[in-house]
Amino acid sequence: MSWLEQPHSRRKALSAASGLVVGAALPGTAAAQAAAHTSARNSSAAASYTNPVLWQDFADIDIIRVGNAYYYSASTMHYSPGAPILRSYDLVNWEFAGHSVPVLDFGSKYDLNGAHGYVRGIWASSLAYRPSNRTFYWLGQIDFARTYIYTATAVEGPWNRLTTIGTAYYDAGLLVDTDDTLYVAYGNTTISVAQLSADGRTQVRAQQVFSTPSSVGTLEGSRFYRINGNHYIFLTRPANGQYILKSTSGPFGPYTMRQVLLDLRGPVAGGGVPHQGGLVQTPGGAWYYLAFVDAYPGGRIPVLAPVTWTSDGWPVVQLVDGAWGASYPSPVVPAPPRQVTPMTGVDTFDGTALKPKWEWNHNPDNSRWTVGNGLTLRTATVTDDLYWARNTLTHRIQGPTSTATIQLDHSTMRDGDRAGLALLRDSSAWIGVRRDGGATRVVMVNGLTMDSSWNTTGTGTEMASANVSGGRVWLRANADIRPGAARPGTFSYSTDGTNFVRLGPVFTMGNSWQFFMGYRFALFDYATQALGGSVRVERFELSAP
Repeated sequence: MSWLEQPHSRRKALSAASGLVVGAALPGTAAAQAAAHTSARNSSAAASYTNPVLWQDFADIDIIRVGNAYYYSASTMHYSPGAPILRSYDLVNWEFAGHSVPVLDFGSKYDLNGAHGYVRGIWASSLAYRPSNRTFYWLGQIDFARTYIYTATAVEGPWNRLTTIGTAYYDAGLLVDTDDTLYVAYGNTTISVAQLSADGRTQVRAQQVFSTPSSVGTLEGSRFYRINGNHYIFLTRPANGQYILKSTSGPFGPYTMRQVLLDLRGPVAGGGVPHQGGLVQTPGGAWYYLAFVDAYPGGRIPVLAPVTWTSDGWPVVQLVDGAWGASYPSPVVPAPPRQVTPMTGVDTFDGTALKPKWEWNHNPDNSRWTVGNGLTLRTATVTDDLYWARNTLTHRIQGPTSTATIQLDHSTMRDGDRAGLALLRDSSAWIGVRRDGGATRVVMVNGLTMDSSWNTTGTGTEMASANVSGGRVWLRANADIRPGAARPGTFSYSTDGTNFVRLGPVFTMGNSWQFFMGYRFALFDYATQALGGSVRVERFELSAP
């Protein structure tokens, strides 16, 4: 993902090479590769999957397989913890497994301490597994300044920082080569390869290996592979194309280039061209390409397609009627050990830690929240601006439409406190509870806005309110994130958890791409006068039709 990323409609459809190809190769002959795909199709004729395989915002995909499990890493920008890892056993059904970056300890701006890190932080990064030491590696550059590597022996963690490297490996792809050497492909337009030391802590060598032709424009988002003795660097042309570099002479090239796809019709109505992402092989030998589609206001969502291979080692995306298919036969994989945890459902915040589906807006103040018997949020910031309020906890929206409902105990709020449920992005709205002069009201607020530098331009306007009594209220937000549609967000409340009353006008969610991250449901509690108050979220439910 890149700050240079442009909507696909704004990029010219320029092609440097003909043919629709993808950059990896199956072991064995082209005939064997085709046979593997034919077998997969025949044995799964009664089963198919639909795209997107997951309608949530998980962009800048890196995907790997370890044994019979697939792991999927994504960007999170200013959300903490960063770099979530999803797990699947069939490439279609995914669950949260953990985060590679436990805290964004890259400067005070990630703590909302005098500055903010909106649209900084975790950009396109890489996840790899090293069999020799049975260790997972995450690698990513921060703030164009330096590169960080974290490691863990299980994706659930704990993850620890291994090293910091002075070179900023932009949009990097990490390769554990067949001889156990670590290489990194990186760059924007000018693509380079670095070799790391055996312990992964330092750079041994770096060399430019490719310069993108001007007729193609920008290439970035490297994914690095060694397959059948060849090295491949899989590159995106944001946000409407995909290219592949191939070397038969080692990781430092020379490389030849082919076009993967350009302005290919995608499977999501109103969405963009499938691009970026990565390639992965099933235990049975079939290969797949997991890309993402720009689908704002919801963000960038994953779509999956099979690939086959040419006789000279260039794979081909399998299309349906000239487009990325809306459905394909399900991958043929070993029986999963269990069902994955659903992406929707109820969370009562039991246990001693937040589940990995949750991410804070910037780093939290860990002294101001607890879980167990609900989520307790104690006010952490005195402000009138939600964008500067610490300890705002976010959850991705499930598309194409979904509803979040919280049960909120507001009995320990103090005068001046604001707490509730938001649709959070650079243009936001919320429903929540205001405590003023000892009186409690439930309110709907919109008009929270940011400029192009992510500075606040509007702190919100109260559009509707109602008096509430007692110490508990249910708040609900519904979001329709279908791209190219009306993009409505609506809010309602209940005093009994059963009968809900609409509050305020329809909020139209923005669909600009520049903020990159999609809308999220957000739980918040901040003070406008003084710290000391708190709320307890007793229950969160995400439901989809």
